[in-house]
Amino acid sequence: MKFEELSLQELVEGITSQKFLSESVVKYFIEQCEKHSDLNAIIEVFDDAIAKAKALDEKIARCEKVGKLAGVPVAIKDIIACKGKKMTCASKFMKDYESPYSATIIKKLEAEDAIIFARTNMDEFAMGSSCENSCYGACKNSHDQTRVSGGSSGGSAVAVASGLCPVAIGTDTGGSVRQPSSFNGVVGIKPTYGSVSRFGIVAFASSTDQAGPITKTIEDNEFILSILAGKDANDGTSIENDFISSPTKEKYTIGICKQLTEKIKQLDTYPQFESAIHAFEKMGYDIVEVDVPHIADCLACYYILTPAEATSNLARFDGVKYTIRSEEAKSLEEVYVKSRSEGFGEEVKRRIMLGNFVLSSGYFDAYYKKAKKLQTLLKQEFAEAFKHCDTIITPTTPGEAFEIGGKIKDPVAMYLEDLFTVPASIAGIPALSIPYAKGKTGLPLGLQLMGAQKSEKTLYDIAKKFKQGGAQ
Repeated sequence: MKFEELSLQELVEGITSQKFLSESVVKYFIEQCEKHSDLNAIIEVFDDAIAKAKALDEKIARCEKVGKLAGVPVAIKDIIACKGKKMTCASKFMKDYESPYSATIIKKLEAEDAIIFARTNMDEFAMGSSCENSCYGACKNSHDQTRVSGGSSGGSAVAVASGLCPVAIGTDTGGSVRQPSSFNGVVGIKPTYGSVSRFGIVAFASSTDQAGPITKTIEDNEFILSILAGKDANDGTSIENDFISSPTKEKYTIGICKQLTEKIKQLDTYPQFESAIHAFEKMGYDIVEVDVPHIADCLACYYILTPAEATSNLARFDGVKYTIRSEEAKSLEEVYVKSRSEGFGEEVKRRIMLGNFVLSSGYFDAYYKKAKKLQTLLKQEFAEAFKHCDTIITPTTPGEAFEIGGKIKDPVAMYLEDLFTVPASIAGIPALSIPYAKGKTGLPLGLQLMGAQKSEKTLYDIAKKFKQGGAQ
């Protein structure tokens, strides 16, 4: 049986009814990970996964109650703490770090009897848009191995798209779940800011980072997020978000941001996006133009705020407590300098330098302070826009997955890949990426649906109806 073809509900029903064993399911996906190791999506399969699956099967055989994810194998991004397991953030700086505790989302998944069985490749410290900035090497696109997987959660997206696991958890700061989901033709969401606890997740951009599930179907994605969401006493920024109980409508109003219209029309993928708009029209939905005056400034705002936060949060990685220490260091100052120089990769160093610059005494007011004011303004503008529509749609990415190595030497070109995903991050609103079309070379394209805070149920409902009645 090809277990990757089953939905999460079908997997759970099969395991709990003893139609097949959780042990068989876990072994199957481990074999798939080994078979497709050339994708470089999975960096470690946990050696206790099969034993945990066996224990669950025995629990079911005893007719004991099991959770909503009984026996389902879940892969996690290498930035999420799992007790007793390595968590390296794809950096040689943390190659020996083993977590002494589990993240809240790991506890929630395990409370529902999920089997956490592997960790996935990523851009180092979640900084990148291509999953090339990893000490484990680049993760390859599931459809074309000469192309990037997208980042920073590239390993998670490729693992799901290639059938290496039924669900993977990524983190999204400026598009790190949505962009690789688009490039690999899977479903990924960045929830409302605070909806998913960050406790136990190495989040370097505190004001924008959120964990989110990556799945093959919209229904599976909604199911997993309903388990992950909720307030956590260990995370002061977390909020209650019972989106599942939110009401839905028969017909919705689709918003097109007029400030992005010209940019979208210039894309090679505009015909596909236009077809999506026509599909919504055929479904009887109203299409309206909405105004978000400063949305074009989001990218600049993002690349001021997040490097500043990363600079501060990365300061504790100094070669003393958590990380490797340079063998060349002869003094305390050299421990700091040489360890950080040897441990951090090129993109991480670039963002540390940029962050220190915008936080410096001569530029704090000119850059960082203005960016924070702009963030507040953008939140207000989005809130006003959603008074006139239920969702604002954009392409998830400017185009298809680009070639490995194609933009790694051009940071500005790489940052522009986040053009459509960054606004939701700055505003703290939910954004869902669903596969909806193919590009010129046949690679997947993602459609992004943004909504007001806590409107995940609306986004999922629109996406499901679009798939049923309007998708190409």
